[in-house]
Amino acid sequence: MTPSRNAEIIRLAFESAGYARVEPPLLQPADIFLDLSGEEIRQRLFVTSDSEGRELALRPEFTIPVARAYLASAEAGHQKNFSYSGPVFRVRQGEADEFLQAGIESFGRTDTEATDAEILVRAYEAVAAAGETELDIRLGDMGLFNALLAALGLQPVWQRRLKRAFAKGALDAPTLFALAETVPEAMKHAGLLNALEGQDPRAARAFVEDLLQIAGISTVGGRSAGEIAERFLVQASNATEGALPGEALLVLERYAAIAGDPDKASTALRGLADEAGLDMDTALDAFDTRAGFIAARGMPLKAVSFSARFGRNLDYYTGAVFEFRRKGDATGRPLVGGGRYDRLLQTLGASAPVPAVGCAVFIDRLEGDAP
Repeated sequence: MTPSRNAEIIRLAFESAGYARVEPPLLQPADIFLDLSGEEIRQRLFVTSDSEGRELALRPEFTIPVARAYLASAEAGHQKNFSYSGPVFRVRQGEADEFLQAGIESFGRTDTEATDAEILVRAYEAVAAAGETELDIRLGDMGLFNALLAALGLQPVWQRRLKRAFAKGALDAPTLFALAETVPEAMKHAGLLNALEGQDPRAARAFVEDLLQIAGISTVGGRSAGEIAERFLVQASNATEGALPGEALLVLERYAAIAGDPDKASTALRGLADEAGLDMDTALDAFDTRAGFIAARGMPLKAVSFSARFGRNLDYYTGAVFEFRRKGDATGRPLVGGGRYDRLLQTLGASAPVPAVGCAVFIDRLEGDAP
């Protein structure tokens, strides 16, 4: 795929900012993407096998391949900034399956909030250099949401369910009340449920997905195998862990409604925490510190719209997440997406967690006609 003019502009913007160019292989182990996102992503991948029967996929994105390249390099464990530009491959409805992405990834920096702000502003500067300045900039915070769940003292089953809804951008009042529906007291499949109890959630979910596939079940009532597995695990845990407390449900509903620029959102978040008696000071201080670094880099906070229920549908995000969309674009497709993913590198084989944050620019969407 021939690089476009905008791809070159963005590549140069990132490289001139000190992000070293890296080009990970086109073919990547398929199991990494399946393990992190579930078997339902398989239908979006282009998969083949090598001579030994190992499944390989054309890279569907750059973050995981760049992280793998970093871990395999002499720089592993040290601070390092990378940039990339090239084709990726995944099935997208109404869009080309092969498309260009450019982006940056930062590993090993412990000044978390400053790095978050740098990545967001670097992304803005890059797309602005390509002529795109009329943007809706959306900010969310998975770390803040995790802090809320911990402060509420929710059982693990409810934390898993709510995190899944958050990642899908479905943390609204109707979804919350639907999630809180009670389950029957008489649970079937008791032997299997007992075997799953206390197991790692990802491993348990993969196990249930495998059972469904062995049984030839891919969808039921419009639900994917992954969604069926998640519902099954929820029922298993609910049998012993109880329903979502009503007080927590009301707090979550109020939290999900908080939106506005970071200053306005901070006031509302701190008010909710105080009124509900929740210990969220550390996460809220980090939120304010990040906003301060964004402003210090010259981006007016009024240009950024925070939404407490905004998440990005990738399992590895752990902290701040963001997207840029073209103002007035009815498709709702992001031009830029990114965020923090501090646990990913340990999942990929690092001996300890590695702070990490990055973003990707969708070059084909950047070059689409404005509405």
